[in-house]
Amino acid sequence: MEGGEEQRAQGDSDCNSETLISKPKPLDPPSISPRPGSNSSEDDRTESRSALDQTEMFRALEVLERDSVAIAESFTSLFASLRLALSEVTGSSVDHMHCFNDAAGRLQESVLDSATKGNRYINSCLRLNEEMKGVDSLAKQLKILRRNVDAMDSGVNRLLRLP
Repeated sequence: MEGGEEQRAQGDSDCNSETLISKPKPLDPPSISPRPGSNSSEDDRTESRSALDQTEMFRALEVLERDSVAIAESFTSLFASLRLALSEVTGSSVDHMHCFNDAAGRLQESVLDSATKGNRYINSCLRLNEEMKGVDSLAKQLKILRRNVDAMDSGVNRLLRLP
C-alpha cells in the first residue's frame, strides 16, 4: 500500500462518492455479564481487542473497496482503449479493402484491354499469314513472267542486231 492509501485507510470514517458499498457502522459490543469467578479486567481486554479487530477489519474492507473501484476503473479505461484501437484497426482495414478493390478493378480493366488488343494483333497476324500463302504462287508467276520478259528481250535484241 502506498503512503496515501494508508492515511486514507486510517482516516475518518467519511464515505466518499466512489465507494460501491456503504461503510457498515461498528457493532456495539455485546453486553456480557461477567462470569462468576472470572476476572473483569481480562474481559475488558478481550472486548477492547475484539473492538480493535473489528475496526481493523472495517479499515481493511475500506482499502479493499477502494482498490476494487480502482481496478474496475482501470478495466474500464483498458476496455475503452481497446475499443478505440479496434475501431481504428477496423477503419484502416476497410480503407485498405477499398484501395485493394480499386486496384483490382483497374488491373482487371487493364488486363481486359490488353487481352482485346492482343487478340486483334493475333487475328491480324493470321490474316497476313493467309495472305502470304498466296505470295509463293505469285513469286512463281513472277519468275515465269521474268523468264518470258528476258526471252522476249533477247529476241528483240537479236532482231535489232541483224542488219
